[in-house]
Amino acid sequence: MAEEKVVLVGRKPVMNYVMACLTFFNSGADEVTIKARGRAISRAVDTVELMRKAFMKDLEIKDIRIGTEQMERPDGSKVNVSTMEILIAKPK
Repeated sequence: MAEEKVVLVGRKPVMNYVMACLTFFNSGADEVTIKARGRAISRAVDTVELMRKAFMKDLEIKDIRIGTEQMERPDGSKVNVSTMEILIAKPK
């Protein structure tokens, strides 16, 4: 199985993540997974939408997975954080 191409979305500008996806596609990847947690989820969605509207108009969204992770705060309490993975692909 081919190596999984993953872009982890954080606090950087959306264009940084778009460029990371484009780099994967230009280097021969057929699929790229965009992963985000918490407040970065909206930035991940913006990344996919910008890719679809401006750079790869025929981009296919193959799968969207949502979930929750439990994280520990510095004070020791636990908090639930939403997660999202978006699998995008070049059309064949």
